[in-house]
Amino acid sequence: MDGLNETEATRPLGIVLMIAAAFSTATGQLFWKLAEGVFDYRLWIGFTLYGAGAVLMTAAFRYGRMSVLHPLLSTGYVIAIFYGAVFLGEAVTGNMLMGTGLILAGVIAIGGDRH
Repeated sequence: MDGLNETEATRPLGIVLMIAAAFSTATGQLFWKLAEGVFDYRLWIGFTLYGAGAVLMTAAFRYGRMSVLHPLLSTGYVIAIFYGAVFLGEAVTGNMLMGTGLILAGVIAIGGDRH
């Protein structure tokens, strides 16, 4: 691995788990929003998904460096913008699209490197 041993490198499983954690936490937050402050099944689904995201994030850290994996959680912002537009009818502005592009570029730059 170009001079890096297994413990110094971030393995693909860590990246996959971290992105899954971002999806899970963003989806949990969507369900919280859909619950509208009412203690119903949507709120509990949100808690479950958010908790699953925390478990996935914890598991991901076993497979790589924190400095590489933690920034990948920012994909949750991209997912939240998508969810807001598709499920909540929120407007997506040019600035939001530009910011989303920058986030994705950063995720690719950090997660795509052979650390």
